[in-house]
Amino acid sequence: MASKANRRTAYIIRNTNETKIQLSLSLDGGPLDHLPASEEFENHNSTPDDEPPEVQDTKTHASQITDLQHIWIWTGIGFLDHMLHAWAKHAGWSLRIRCRGDLAIDDHHTTEDTFLALGTAFTTALGPRTGLARFGYAYAPLDEALSRAVLDISSRPFFVGDFGFQGPMMGNLNTQMIHHGVGSWAQNAGVTLHLDVLKGQNDHHRAESAFKALAVACKMACERLLGREGEVVSTKGVL
Repeated sequence: MASKANRRTAYIIRNTNETKIQLSLSLDGGPLDHLPASEEFENHNSTPDDEPPEVQDTKTHASQITDLQHIWIWTGIGFLDHMLHAWAKHAGWSLRIRCRGDLAIDDHHTTEDTFLALGTAFTTALGPRTGLARFGYAYAPLDEALSRAVLDISSRPFFVGDFGFQGPMMGNLNTQMIHHGVGSWAQNAGVTLHLDVLKGQNDHHRAESAFKALAVACKMACERLLGREGEVVSTKGVL
């Protein structure tokens, strides 16, 4: 794990008429402070399923606090939280997210804006795109499902994905929003990403294997190359 001084971190606030999001990210893991107090997350009447716990040490369905990683995620969409948790865990990130979205309408704005905020945090934390491996790729299985992710930190946002989900919903997340959400992340992260589920009968397994493959590809692409600090890994001389 990188020293605290060398960790690549970002704190993002994204507030719209549809969602209120706080997000803290460390690409190199390690401890993260609690998300700051905000009036957007105080004194609201919400159902327990939609409302982030006031105490961020509260163990939830998508939290995992260790010496190496702090992960604490609450968007109000359980399956989305589960996928973000898997992504952070296998990328080696520390990640704290809380979101209050217009779930009385549907899951679209909450999912889209969470991925957009995470993409902004990724590119902010990454900083100058120098001295990086730049390319990352991975296969990840989950039982009968198998996924492939290929990533280029290119500053040329582009996303191609094929998930092949059989059903319209997983939990309270519309399966269409996984493709749209990952594409939104790639746009704000400034990456080229190809993410394909190659096989699998179970939609949960298909989705989770995809996010795990994406996580490992992210970890590889973000690796800092010893001895090549400050070098732009491009024939153009700029990324």
